Amino acid sequence: MRVGRFPGDGLWRALRRFEARTRPVDPETVVALRRRWSELPEALRTPAQLLGQRTTGCEGTHGVFPRCNFACSPCYLGSEANQVRTDAEHTLVEVDRQMAYLRRTRGVDQHAQLIGGEVTLLGPEAHAQALLTMQHHRRKPMSMTHGDFDYAYLERLAIAPDGTRRFDLLRFAGHFDSLMRGRSGIRRPRDEAELHPFRREFVANFERLEREHGVRFDLAHNMTVTPRSLPQVAEVVRACAPMRFGMMSFQPAAYVGNPKRWKEEFHDVSIDAVWREIERGIGARIPWEHLQMGDPRCNRSSHGVFAGGRWVPVLDDRDPRDLAVRDRFVQTFGGMDFDRPGWAVAVAVARVLLRNPPVLPVAAGWARRLGRRLGWRRLLFGRPRALTFVVHAFMDAEVVGPAWEATKRGETAADPAVRAAQERLAACSYAMAHPDEDMLVPACVQHAVLDPGENAILRQRLPMVHSK
Repeated sequence: MRVGRFPGDGLWRALRRFEARTRPVDPETVVALRRRWSELPEALRTPAQLLGQRTTGCEGTHGVFPRCNFACSPCYLGSEANQVRTDAEHTLVEVDRQMAYLRRTRGVDQHAQLIGGEVTLLGPEAHAQALLTMQHHRRKPMSMTHGDFDYAYLERLAIAPDGTRRFDLLRFAGHFDSLMRGRSGIRRPRDEAELHPFRREFVANFERLEREHGVRFDLAHNMTVTPRSLPQVAEVVRACAPMRFGMMSFQPAAYVGNPKRWKEEFHDVSIDAVWREIERGIGARIPWEHLQMGDPRCNRSSHGVFAGGRWVPVLDDRDPRDLAVRDRFVQTFGGMDFDRPGWAVAVAVARVLLRNPPVLPVAAGWARRLGRRLGWRRLLFGRPRALTFVVHAFMDAEVVGPAWEATKRGETAADPAVRAAQERLAACSYAMAHPDEDMLVPACVQHAVLDPGENAILRQRLPMVHSK
């Protein structure tokens, strides 16, 4: 006799799926967060630390498409990168392998950069498939690009040939600075102001995609900073803040990559110097010590709200009540992913609040203070949106190499500079996957130590094909 299914099986499975989708924090991420917290240097395990409490850190691809069609000074790409052809099949295989490893080791719903050389050289179809692969492994992919592409490319990326929408949301980081050579319409910009029309066009393409196809976007603006461009950072901030960038990220140049592209004394640019210029551009003090990602010598960031031409931080580090809000939020929500469908977020938040009802008056008090700082009129009518400022300081190859070797041997270097590099590597917030070695590698190590050897191998496997 054939045994049929119990009538309630379908409902039970649906309820289990619903419960899983509305969990505040996925069990895989809980385990990964605990492991990341235990790996941090003890001095960095503070209430301000987001690694191990809110996130396991950012992720990036490597060796998937090393080539770029720009010539920038400086650049972390080595001279051999442009001798490797961009190959869609290779890219998709490697992205799948690396993302699968990241899921096993870093949990789910983490931010991952599709990065290497220039991502748009893949073409829109392979680019789309790479993003879908990353989503399959429950990453939040962001395409890293020089931004020199048109609306037609973006539309082909987002919309399948049959007219259906491939993505509800696209994340892109566009790199714009006057050190770049090769941009269509402005091959050699003289200063940052000359690039403002190209920055606006980049954002406008995504706004058009949203209007015409309903594809939302999350955009970051990246800029490398040298002594020559440092005084122009404030101008870039003033010009770009009203655009719909959700993040503005600045990277002081480091001695990594092709030495032929090192034109200035990069050490003259510090995190402090860049931060002062950002503050000058936005016209406000920007707190950062109350929230930290990894080591403060590497990263500095501040989350805020921009509305009606004014920026204010989400938390005022001088107000003990706001610091208490930070602590309560981290303790209550932990690594909860808020970037889900609205109904799933609402249910997940409700599940948290049912267990922690005292959070509500604390949140209400914070909201009132934020409204007063920003101004209620701006909050209601000034089109408020999130705007985060970030500075990433990469390390020079000459200290990363010996620091990595000492770390692998389990030693602490005697040289103070190398020892400091070891400490920073231990707290790195930006890692890359090496599944064959069962290892996560800090980005500084990837670019300073491993990229040249990887690209030499890829140059043999994927040689450039020149047309006759």
